[in-house]
Amino acid sequence: MPKKRTSPPSDAPVQRSFRLSGGTLERLDRRARERGQSANALAARLIEEGLRAEDHPLVYFRDGAAGRRPALLGTRLDVWQVIETLGAHDGSVEQTAEYLDQPPVKIRAAVSYYADFTDEVDAFAARAADAARRNEEAVRRATSAA
Repeated sequence: MPKKRTSPPSDAPVQRSFRLSGGTLERLDRRARERGQSANALAARLIEEGLRAEDHPLVYFRDGAAGRRPALLGTRLDVWQVIETLGAHDGSVEQTAEYLDQPPVKIRAAVSYYADFTDEVDAFAARAADAARRNEEAVRRATSAA
């Protein structure tokens, strides 16, 4: 019996070749150097984020102390913050929208993104909470030492 072929897991890297303009490659290489990462890693991130932005057009990606994360377009609200606030309002999109002073469509956009990338958003929220705790502890130590 022939051996059954299985496809690699969706997160496993797969070799693929693309033709890009020289100008695009120069910009990619320059940006990768500026960020201290490989051009391949940066290209993979940009493609992934571009695909996510196409699926979730009200979400963009931003950098911060705890890493890169999805946020609502036109705001500084991270998706995890919207989801946390939604939970505090018993899942009410309308109450969350009113509290955050955002249209309900943006709250639904965050919920949709969260539904597709729950583990990733939850992991970032946990890292952000840890960073906030460490920061609070550092402030307490500094004020007690003064």
